[in-house]
Amino acid sequence: MHKVIIIGSGPAGLTAAIYAARANLKPLVFEGVQPGGQLTITTDVENYPGFPKGILGPELMDKFRKQAQEFGAETLFENVDKVDFSSKPFKLHVGDKEYEAESVIISTGASAKLLGLESESKLMGFGVSACATCDGFFFKGKDILVVGGGDSAMEEATYLTKFASSVTIVHRRDEFRASKIMQDRALNNPKISVMWNSEIVEMYGDPKDKGLESVDIRNLQSGEIVRHNTDGVFMAIGHKPNSDLFKNQLSLNESGYIITEADSTVTSKKGIFAAGDIQDFTYKQAITAAGSGCMAAIEAERFLEGH
Repeated sequence: MHKVIIIGSGPAGLTAAIYAARANLKPLVFEGVQPGGQLTITTDVENYPGFPKGILGPELMDKFRKQAQEFGAETLFENVDKVDFSSKPFKLHVGDKEYEAESVIISTGASAKLLGLESESKLMGFGVSACATCDGFFFKGKDILVVGGGDSAMEEATYLTKFASSVTIVHRRDEFRASKIMQDRALNNPKISVMWNSEIVEMYGDPKDKGLESVDIRNLQSGEIVRHNTDGVFMAIGHKPNSDLFKNQLSLNESGYIITEADSTVTSKKGIFAAGDIQDFTYKQAITAAGSGCMAAIEAERFLEGH
């Protein structure tokens, strides 16, 4: 029986682990399929305090992990397959193993949204990517597309100009949602152009051969579809909370984010706490995720003291 089990290992989960470990709760962290969370697919993190020159996302997460381990947190690179929060102790299934916990902190984050084309999933990793940081290097001197219109699309497009010879942003609307500073940075970059009111409707290429070679782009005003040769497509159209595991177990909002009490990480189930992007659809920052991870650990500690 564990006092606290933490599901997920981004800034929220690992900060919760640091605080819980320092409170002698000996937390067990299931790191999941993307250890370190979304920051492991981020380039330079320039807005995390304490790093005046910036730091790479994966490096920052590695430091978080080492700090948690230093104080006695145990981390496992495993995925939780099923949970049962209906009675105490809470039960978590990992493969054919069952773990029991007096309290659980959920920090499973959110995942990149994709277009949902069959050809897109077939070519994922063969010219199609949702992570500029991971894959940008492979597109030196190539012509690539970025799909999206928010801050992450601007950031990915700007970053990709370090490698690609040209970057075209494909956006469904006639204006971006991105913040002014991010828009300006992208639009003032000579390598970046924009296809407004457009969407990718099909992708072509053979994953066993050259990978992605071209896409069909539909103009949403005229309906015209044009074949566009390209070496790569990077998806940057937002995120979906990783909450499928908790359906019918906890209260979720209509977008699938876990609902927590105001100014708290307390969920609809006493003893279960949620921190980071799984419950934050407003800020979505590493620093706010870390802050809510701290809150979750303190609230879990208080909960355990009272039970």
